[in-house]
Amino acid sequence: MSASPEPHVVSRTGADPALKSAHPLTHKGSERAVLGQVSYHGEPAGSLASTITELWRYRELFYFLAWRDVKVRYKQTALGVVWAVLQPLLTMAIFTAIFGRLANIPSGGLPRPLFYFCALVPWTYLSSSVNSAAMSLVSNTALLTKIYFPRLILPASAALSGLLDFLISSLLLIPLMFYYHTPVDANLLLWPVLVALIVLLALGVGLFLAALNVQFRDVKYAIPFAIQIWLFVSPIIYPSSIVPAGFRWLVILNPLTGIVEAFRTTVTAGAAFDWVQLAISGALTVGLFLGALVFFKRTERAFADIV
Repeated sequence: MSASPEPHVVSRTGADPALKSAHPLTHKGSERAVLGQVSYHGEPAGSLASTITELWRYRELFYFLAWRDVKVRYKQTALGVVWAVLQPLLTMAIFTAIFGRLANIPSGGLPRPLFYFCALVPWTYLSSSVNSAAMSLVSNTALLTKIYFPRLILPASAALSGLLDFLISSLLLIPLMFYYHTPVDANLLLWPVLVALIVLLALGVGLFLAALNVQFRDVKYAIPFAIQIWLFVSPIIYPSSIVPAGFRWLVILNPLTGIVEAFRTTVTAGAAFDWVQLAISGALTVGLFLGALVFFKRTERAFADIV
């Protein structure tokens, strides 16, 4: 059995000289190199199969960039990873005091600190990962213009690096549940599935904004404002049940709605999941990710020329 072909780096000034002497599809195991893309075994450049193949072949770079993002985030900080807990914890205290006690917003039977914290953990990950992924291309111009690698790695590594903070802050739920005497049941088993959905949502939004940010630098100024608006239109501060029936469909069209409400249900023993709402959020998340991936792959050829 012949060894699988290694990917060729295609120069921005022309095709690979090794490929000039032969037709690119002379046999089944041959490669086909296109500017900015590589395909294997006859797969069309830019297809999902070739994208997965490329990511796997560059997995060491993927892990390196993700770990680099983690180290840069906490470099020369006095508290280090404690910030991963402080941010949602302090926000939880502020939300509990202002929206819980002063505004008296209902918490669906959960203790208010737990109600806010189990929504702020995924929200904090989502907002920080989207912002990091959106800026990942323009902040790595030296890499983009000098060497070839799958551009998808940059926003993906930004989303992956945030999972460490997500894990650390999620562990704080355990003492909170014990403190408020919240029983644990099988609902909590859905937590890993919801983590996968929130990662997919962060990556989908991040891919779209990263590609857009390369072409329009106004995007970096709009991202903080858009994320702030997203916070208020999502059921982070309030449960979706208090939204008037006439506007409920607008809330459901937000892919974050079903995910956040499901996170709360995982720590509410005996509560039933709203499977319809979660299925809608899941479908919207997958559709958003696939659409963003197509947009990213179609525009990535010009990244090195624009940045």
